[in-house]
Amino acid sequence: MTESVLQEVVWHRGKAYRKGYTTGSCATAAAKVAALMVMRQQLIHQVSIVTPSGVPLHLSVEDASVLASQAVAAIRKDGGDDVDATHGMLIYARVTLGTGTSIDIVGGEGVGTVTRKGIGLPVGAAAINKTPRHTIEQEVREVIGPNQGAIVEIFAPEGIERAKKTYNARLGIENGISIIGTSGIVTPMSEESWKRSLAIELEQKKAQGHDSIILVPGNHGERFVRQQLNIEHDIVVTMSNFVGYMLQEANRLEFQHVLLVGHIGKLIKIAAGVFHTHSHIADARLETLVTHLALLGAPNTLLQQVYACLTTEEALELIEQQGYQAVYTALAHRICTRIHDMLKYASHQFRCDVVLFSYDNDVLGSNRPVEEIVRDYQ
Repeated sequence: MTESVLQEVVWHRGKAYRKGYTTGSCATAAAKVAALMVMRQQLIHQVSIVTPSGVPLHLSVEDASVLASQAVAAIRKDGGDDVDATHGMLIYARVTLGTGTSIDIVGGEGVGTVTRKGIGLPVGAAAINKTPRHTIEQEVREVIGPNQGAIVEIFAPEGIERAKKTYNARLGIENGISIIGTSGIVTPMSEESWKRSLAIELEQKKAQGHDSIILVPGNHGERFVRQQLNIEHDIVVTMSNFVGYMLQEANRLEFQHVLLVGHIGKLIKIAAGVFHTHSHIADARLETLVTHLALLGAPNTLLQQVYACLTTEEALELIEQQGYQAVYTALAHRICTRIHDMLKYASHQFRCDVVLFSYDNDVLGSNRPVEEIVRDYQ
């Protein structure tokens, strides 16, 4: 367990809710300690990492073993007070030193395999997302040095059974769990407490004198704003799934300009009038995409193919092949219309802009030229 996470809590109605850490943090820590053990040829029982969000974790190592050129270690997943399907399971890493200088990250027993496009990983790859892949490679490279190669196998013996309690099968991830996490930390909150904490950040931005605000669903959107749009993060606020609530709060605080930036799979729901974007509430992504393609005159064969996709990301290639990329601009305009309709009885209305992007961080569409939008928010 981690002292740092145990000490970090979220308060709601007088009760402290303990934070946890992701499967990605577990895999990173397990890989780091396995690399340390094989290089030092000794067992290690504690390991420290720093998560992508900058939180230090000090974790206990379980089921460790070391041979001449290989070591294995496990870290137990702890979701804090936000218990999910992977809570309490062991995430293992096996590090095998090899020839050459590359670090190859592979999935073993209990880690799912990607069988369909649309989640930002190639078909056939292990379901280890980009951020954990990066942190695993970074930590192992720091341990083994620039001239040593290694194979890092991430595995989870309970993964196949645990995955039955997740949405992996619906996403085209078979035979195991996903190794995920963009921040490395799991933050448990009641919905009302969470919403209020996000609104407080909006209030702070307003108090600092900002009249423009950028709302993003999460870390991916925040990085996109900073790295692809080159806009500083001081006007970026996470809205999570609470789109309608945060828009109403932005309107209450009388912001003049609000820019929504997010992956198409999240923001497309707003075009259908869905202002709470968690999949448990509503999911009309593909239906909305098919509708807007049909309005552009797309052939029925394309509509059928898109409707059969599991994710919007999977549909992007089909849309590009048929030359219907104009649908993204149409969706951006529709999102703005939906937002104005939601706020039409309010005494104040901000100017709304929307930028949609893909998993590859490509701009797909916007309600007006992106260069023009960026100028107004810099």
